[in-house]
Amino acid sequence: MNEIFGIDLGTTYSCISYVDEYGRPVVVPNAENERITPSVVFFDGDNVIVGDVAKENSKMYPEDVVSFVKRSMGDENFYFEHGGKNYHAEEISSFILRKLISDAENNLGQKINDVVITCPAYFGINEREATKLAGEIAGLNVKAIINEPTAAAVAYGVDYDKDKVVLVYDLGGGTFDVTMIDVKKDSIKVICTGGDHNLGGKDWDDALIAYMAEQYKEITGNDKDILEDPETCQELQLLAERVKKTLSQREKAPISINYEGERAKIEITRQKFNELTYDLLQRTVNLMDDMLKEAAKKNYTSFDEILLVGGSSRMPQVEEIIKNKYNIEPKVFDPDEAVSKGAALYGWKLSVNDELVRRISEETGKDIEDIKKSIDEKSIDENVVEAAAKRVADDTGYTLSAVKASNVKVVNVVSKSFGVVTYNNEEKEVVYNLIIKNSEVPYEFTERFGTREENQENVMIKIVEDELSDKIVDIAYGNEIGEAELVLPENLPKNSPVDITFKLNEEGRLEIKAIEAVEKREISTSIETSSVIKGKDLEEAKERNKNIEVS
Repeated sequence: MNEIFGIDLGTTYSCISYVDEYGRPVVVPNAENERITPSVVFFDGDNVIVGDVAKENSKMYPEDVVSFVKRSMGDENFYFEHGGKNYHAEEISSFILRKLISDAENNLGQKINDVVITCPAYFGINEREATKLAGEIAGLNVKAIINEPTAAAVAYGVDYDKDKVVLVYDLGGGTFDVTMIDVKKDSIKVICTGGDHNLGGKDWDDALIAYMAEQYKEITGNDKDILEDPETCQELQLLAERVKKTLSQREKAPISINYEGERAKIEITRQKFNELTYDLLQRTVNLMDDMLKEAAKKNYTSFDEILLVGGSSRMPQVEEIIKNKYNIEPKVFDPDEAVSKGAALYGWKLSVNDELVRRISEETGKDIEDIKKSIDEKSIDENVVEAAAKRVADDTGYTLSAVKASNVKVVNVVSKSFGVVTYNNEEKEVVYNLIIKNSEVPYEFTERFGTREENQENVMIKIVEDELSDKIVDIAYGNEIGEAELVLPENLPKNSPVDITFKLNEEGRLEIKAIEAVEKREISTSIETSSVIKGKDLEEAKERNKNIEVS
């Protein structure tokens, strides 16, 4: 049975885990014996260094260091130029993955091939595809891409038998997600999700950096913009992170800034930090409120607990605003490691459950899909499941209770709406959403449209994603992610019917099918995103990856 590792590919820190013989998630320390690895990449000549050493060198060699690359996943305009070569975000992320994998292989003495990688719940198709490609460039078999809050809920659900509705507030280094999840003993069901993948701890750091630069000017009288100097800017970035951590423990943080021989000593208080970042904190609360309104539409009007995950959720201001706003004491739940552990558990459940289903299929002679359906519907003989679970436990070394616990159903939702561009009654272009945000996945929906003109030769189907929950939205809110052309028969009258089907799988891959009703002409396509590395660039990245030493 293949062992599947879980990876939290984070904006500021990353982490890798596996599941032991008792069904418990375990974090694998890196070569520096740290449980999390900075997501920082340093191009040192022909070699690539990832982690603490890269972060330390960011001050001396800022032009050779890449940080926060996760924010550029799926951005076709992002390149990092080094040594005459352009590196896409996917390739830089692959170096982080290789560091995690290499250190884990050395630690455990085994080869790692299969992984589950997490991403923010609010990632769209482009970003998810980019995350998967990063794994492929690193030479990994990516079994699944799952949402970070869902992974955290999987980790949380291991130790709780009581049914609970949980709100996961996930404030990472570069992204923010808030997700409502119904946690039961045998299922984890995502109700709604919201957030902003351009809101995270980095924004709190940037607020501090701007303040420190302003204070330096005021104290020294030097009117130069010290942030224009790459080394000084990098130094302030590192300093801001230390200040933020200090202010999570203490009320004051004294610092010293040196620039061109002039020194300024500054004392930053927690109160001042909270003032500087209040608007950022309030944005997270506003996004929570928006998500709660969506949950209410699904008849979820209350929740039992709020879990704080993501390293930035440690800031005291987060706990304070939640207590005041929602009159509930939030739980800080394994902020740095919960997502990685949950991904490992998810992968392990996939692997064990697949093996369990295969054994039952062999024993009963029934089709594997029929077995899966019977297990989901709880219509299968418990004695058959018990016997198969015992054999899996005996053969794999996992405990019987761990194998039986692997059958937990995870139900996710889509974080965007998906639709097509069409015309309304006023002949104005609009987006008609076939899949609405927060619908359960997998999801399939068909809608009938009509041709716009007589004798129309073709239909150009423009596929759009947006962040609204309405059926019809203004085209300005849509982001085109693909298109497909359906050739029509001759001499069709106006308003001839065309059926368009959208099908979204668990990983967020969208499949399109369009059929015209007269001759039943049909097109089918999977959305191939235009904003990820592909073709020649992808093959070159894979080949280049093999020849680059990563440490």
